[in-house]
Amino acid sequence: MKRIYIYSTLCFLLTYMKVDAQQTEQGTGEKDVLKIEAAANGDKQDAKRSLAECIQLAIKANPTLLQNELAVKRAEVNLSQAKSNRLPDLNGRLGHSLTSGRSVDNSTNQYITRNNSSGNFSLDASVPVFNGFRILNDIRMRADAKTAGKLEFDSQVNALKLDVITAYIQVLTAQDVLKQSEMQTEVTREQVRRAEAMQKEGAINPGDYFDLKGQLANDINTIESNKQILYTNRVKLASFLNVEEAHLGDLQALELKADAQKLDAIALYKLATESLPDIPALEWKIKAAEKNIKIAQSSYWPSLSLNGGLNSNYSKNGMDGDYWYQMRNNVGKYVSLNLSIPVFNRFKVKNDVKLAKLDLESSKFQREIALNNLRAETANAVFNLKNASNTITQLHEQNTNYAESFRIAKVVFELGNSNSVIFLTAKTKYDNSQIQLVVKQYEWLLQKYINDYYAGSLNL
Repeated sequence: MKRIYIYSTLCFLLTYMKVDAQQTEQGTGEKDVLKIEAAANGDKQDAKRSLAECIQLAIKANPTLLQNELAVKRAEVNLSQAKSNRLPDLNGRLGHSLTSGRSVDNSTNQYITRNNSSGNFSLDASVPVFNGFRILNDIRMRADAKTAGKLEFDSQVNALKLDVITAYIQVLTAQDVLKQSEMQTEVTREQVRRAEAMQKEGAINPGDYFDLKGQLANDINTIESNKQILYTNRVKLASFLNVEEAHLGDLQALELKADAQKLDAIALYKLATESLPDIPALEWKIKAAEKNIKIAQSSYWPSLSLNGGLNSNYSKNGMDGDYWYQMRNNVGKYVSLNLSIPVFNRFKVKNDVKLAKLDLESSKFQREIALNNLRAETANAVFNLKNASNTITQLHEQNTNYAESFRIAKVVFELGNSNSVIFLTAKTKYDNSQIQLVVKQYEWLLQKYINDYYAGSLNL
């Protein structure tokens, strides 16, 4: 089974571990961090690329998916050829030769010692009458393989959808983190302006002044780091769509709706086995492997074929008449039944049957492995969604407390009754809680899509 996206939680956390712990946030709380916003301010909503549009474009243009689709077409060709193997095999041959010295005249079957020019043609046909049901079982096996191939391709389409969803949400996350870091920098810059005015008047501790300037430089570096993360995620999304990053455009925001699947691990696992194409694909592979055993066993049986044909020849030194005259008058016809009985073939058939049975066992184990992995993946998906939801609740409370703590620290610092260390510590805690809340909300949204995927309700 193609990879499933249990790693998504770590993906988000590892991506934003780069965000410096010294980031700061505007203390007024004017931005509502509970909203997920991903697009630049002032852009029109209908001018942005939606998640559904990205998915449809990826399905149509992703080169990896298009390459995988060739396997389905190959399966269709193999099935067509298996059906065509029931038809007669017809071959024609035409030859002409020049001889000198001693040779056999093909018109008289006698030796001659002079130069000669001769020719022949034949038309042969062969029809399989019985071959141990090899052709019939081959048709059935190819049909099963074709069905399995289509289901595997559907699974690859679903995997691509999840790839696009993950990359899309990562872009939105990076955009929000970048905007927050820019606002945090503006807050720090405002404090630096205030400190510079106080520095000229000697009304601020020099250590606090330079501490604030250092924080401003750190915030500016954080902005550049977040820009790099955003660009990297945009390039990743664009690659799935097979477009350049510059042509990706702006993305529509995704709303945070409390409509996620509320299923336990057992229920989600059951839905996944019924809705995902991965498991049925493996079941059809098992059926194909069973047919392959019958194909190998067909070599134990005798094979019978019906053959017939026409032939004629021409010789310059033969009977009177030109080329076409001799060809018309030398025509021979034949019909034959050929029976081939296997006696000993160095145990090849026996070993082919053994290998086919081993392939069947391997297919069954693949199905068991896939089911076992799916059981673990659905359990993780349910847990991750619930965990993200609980964490968001805690982050709301943490954010409220840190916001009040920062407000107090800011007032005290501006009154000159505190120092930069206390102020920046409170600010950093508040800012980090803001970032964590935004990232965790997007993580919850991704887990929602993953649960919808397993439940068969991912309608995108």
